[in-house]
Amino acid sequence: MAAALHISDEKIQLARLKEGDQHAFNYFYEQHSLIIYRRLKKMVKIDTLADEFLQDVFVKLWEKRHLIDPEQSLKAYLHLIAQNLVFDFYRKLAREARLQEEVKHTISGFHNPVQEGFYFKETNDVLQKAINNLPAQQKLVFTLCKIQGKSYEEVGRDLGISTSTINGHIVKATKSVKTFMTDYHKVAFGLLIGIVINDLANKL
Repeated sequence: MAAALHISDEKIQLARLKEGDQHAFNYFYEQHSLIIYRRLKKMVKIDTLADEFLQDVFVKLWEKRHLIDPEQSLKAYLHLIAQNLVFDFYRKLAREARLQEEVKHTISGFHNPVQEGFYFKETNDVLQKAINNLPAQQKLVFTLCKIQGKSYEEVGRDLGISTSTINGHIVKATKSVKTFMTDYHKVAFGLLIGIVINDLANKL
């Protein structure tokens, strides 16, 4: 009887999550985050990386909530998301390693410490702009957890909110910051290529 009630409650929560209910999202985070984290830890072996992937899993869940089938197991769906994220990460890592070697080889003769230092300072400035664009509560939670390195429990005690609420803020803030930074780096990569071409022209 208890098991049947649990299944029924989960279906109700799934239906609410599908409609964008934040409380339902928090419910499933509390129910599944620990076991998903443990699965990720086994796959990547690094605590901080597993933590980042955990946030990404629940970002994906929130983004794809309209596709949820209340008749299907959310636990299995979350495990599938986690597995796909890790596989995609390793594939991307392999591609980027090759690309970085190619770029290093191409621009090794045009190293410019002043321009390079400016580029990295600009990246940090853009990160701060991305954080400043967040809503006030998201900005505060993101800064405390991601920049200052405080635990969810510490921040929860300081702000008087639950860890699931903190996670909700982190999920949304992380998505916004990543989008902002990705858009910037697309432009920055074009600028870097422009610098290389300009240096090459000056040397000819």
